[in-house]
Amino acid sequence: MRLFHKSLVLICALLMGLSIQTFAGNLPDFTELVKDQSPAVVNISTVTHAKTSQSGMPPGYEQMPEIFRHFFQYGPRGGQGAQPRQREAQSLGSGFIISADGYILTNNHVVEGADEIIVRLSDRSEITAELIGADKSSDIALLKVNQDGLPSVKLGNSEELEVGEWVLAIGSPFGFDYTVTSGIVSAKGRNLPNENYVPFIQTDVAINPGNSGGPLFDLDGEVVGINSQIYTRSGGFMGVSFAIPVNVAMKVADQLKNKGYVSRGYLGVRIQEVNKELAEAFGLEKPAGALVVQAYENEPASEAGIEAGDVIVRFNGEPIVLSSDLPHLVGLVTPGEKAKVVVNRQGKQKKLTVTVGELPTGDRMLAESRAAKTPLDDNPLGVIVSDMTDDQRRNADINKGVIVEQVAPDSVVAKKGVRSGDIIAMLNHRWISNIDEFNQIIAELPEGRNLPMLVIRKGMRRFVWVRLEP
Repeated sequence: MRLFHKSLVLICALLMGLSIQTFAGNLPDFTELVKDQSPAVVNISTVTHAKTSQSGMPPGYEQMPEIFRHFFQYGPRGGQGAQPRQREAQSLGSGFIISADGYILTNNHVVEGADEIIVRLSDRSEITAELIGADKSSDIALLKVNQDGLPSVKLGNSEELEVGEWVLAIGSPFGFDYTVTSGIVSAKGRNLPNENYVPFIQTDVAINPGNSGGPLFDLDGEVVGINSQIYTRSGGFMGVSFAIPVNVAMKVADQLKNKGYVSRGYLGVRIQEVNKELAEAFGLEKPAGALVVQAYENEPASEAGIEAGDVIVRFNGEPIVLSSDLPHLVGLVTPGEKAKVVVNRQGKQKKLTVTVGELPTGDRMLAESRAAKTPLDDNPLGVIVSDMTDDQRRNADINKGVIVEQVAPDSVVAKKGVRSGDIIAMLNHRWISNIDEFNQIIAELPEGRNLPMLVIRKGMRRFVWVRLEP
């Protein structure tokens, strides 16, 4: 009996060893991939010059209730005569070179608000990068460094990526350059809260602060995604991470490169999720689709015949399972193109054709206004303004005015509380329709008198007075 037990233990040990060897033999070897692709991965740091108040505290500190001020007790305190000082905030992220002439992709949140962007290459050299454009909706930013002959990544096809496939990330978590982590694709087409235009790739690859903007590779050494977000309750990796599909990222990058902003398709509808009870009420076999709550008048959807109460079940041949599936599918359509829409209306399917419009965005408004601004130093008010778009006029419920983009700290209008985003609609009893009228009016402003100026902020209107000293 003892001999039998020994033999059984030996057989089990041999089988276990064989199983371990077989399993280990099937694990991927990433060494060549890392050697080949690491040179095209970069570290990104940013510098932001943040203005503080005379007390050395952040803007708005003096207006805070006393109970909250202790959260901001840092640095030396100012006193009488203390001067405003600058704080430098650095952030670390990752990115990767997509072309030999120096174009680099990263996340928008890595470089957002930066006054200076520094790219560190694999040879440890550092180059100041130019921000070509950024898109908040997809969290993509396109950078450019003035250097040729750089190593670049191979771009893959994220549509062909399959759940269960091995993937690998290279980045700078917590500033540790060229850290390699691996895992598998956990799911595709994930929709995250407040992220309507990206069908994320979910993985279990370890991603931490500093990995943002770095590449996600498949086993062929091709980039299939950009590491962007993690799901966490601790601030660190907890087994769930998300990447932007490279197909989505490159469409965004191409538009940023060519025109500085991203055009997205737009239907002009408000939608909600379909649950079990609503599915029964609307004659659906199962809870799926995007229920139209409102089709805005004179917008693409309403003009195509889509009505409130319709359930959009297919868009351009793609099934709509969750209501959140619809926005990113619409967003991928080039404005002006026609799209096929299938709706369920009172239990019957109806096929419609919609000419997709263009989603209004702040990035586009900014890009369109860059060529039409007032120089900060060339007007006595000390303010940069730009023309209003039609969408901005509708939101403000006024057909006059110019948008304030920048205010000089010690200018006449700054002393009156005018700030970026305000609308200047009237100055010295004259309505303002555009930048040309604004420039003409300020060129004729009299000195030494109190002059009325109508300012609109978030729909609220008020007059302030400004005075130009001789």
